[in-house]
Amino acid sequence: MSLDLLGNAVVSGLLLGGFYAAVTIGVSISFGMLDIVNIAHPAFIILGSYIAYIANTTWGVDPILAAVIVLPAFYALGAAVYQVYYVAFERRGDEALRGLAFFFGLLFITEVTLVLVFGVDYRLVEAPYIGPSLHLGIVDLPLRLLVPCLVALAMVGGLQLFMSHTFLGRAILAVAQDPLALRLMAADPTRIKRIAFALSIATTSLAGAVLIVIQPVEPSIGRDYIGRVFAICVLGGMGSFAGTLVAAMALGIVESLTSTFYGPSWSPAVAFGFLLVTLAVRPAGIFGR
Repeated sequence: MSLDLLGNAVVSGLLLGGFYAAVTIGVSISFGMLDIVNIAHPAFIILGSYIAYIANTTWGVDPILAAVIVLPAFYALGAAVYQVYYVAFERRGDEALRGLAFFFGLLFITEVTLVLVFGVDYRLVEAPYIGPSLHLGIVDLPLRLLVPCLVALAMVGGLQLFMSHTFLGRAILAVAQDPLALRLMAADPTRIKRIAFALSIATTSLAGAVLIVIQPVEPSIGRDYIGRVFAICVLGGMGSFAGTLVAAMALGIVESLTSTFYGPSWSPAVAFGFLLVTLAVRPAGIFGR
């Protein structure tokens, strides 16, 4: 086994894991904390990719900067989606199966709309960091993977600080554990959940931008990530940002090593086998209680 090949595979896996953390962190909030099975989450990520694509090709805006600019719009979209979900399903106690159908409908509508507007051709963006690599000894660091990984780490770190050092963040953690106790403290659990869900959708703006930096996208590519993001969320521990990051990095390394030494066709099977074995040993996840 070549040492430089092994080193590059591990580093590539870590960088890929950073991207996986970016696309999963929103699910850690909606599913891990709020118990909302938002299977439309990858569709919002692809929507973020196309908005970054429009800004980049029309006005020459950096895709990641474009994602930061439209973050408030995605937050408002998330708040609106939750309000519909709450009024139509959660308030009536129908959030289990009918709520799942609601998010499946959102997934389908978003995907079809993107197909009608953009077609099924792959779209890509241009940026100074797409193409070049940093060379550190025997290890190559592709900037198209390094920059998204750094963005993901910044997003995870920012959310962790928000959750642990602000009243709203602590309220979100509280509503995930005991909504009745939160109500006794004169806080509205529905409002807190709306804010939390809106945050989960806001993360898809940045996740979509880093996705289109890493690879070209087309409307249905989000389906490739539905199983992966929920698996990482559960593996890391429900609602744990640190666990999500560790699980994403672990999965990225496993996929990269498998692709490098055994071929990309084996990568999904080995990666999900790793997830199953880990959950069999620790059902609560890496950082679960």
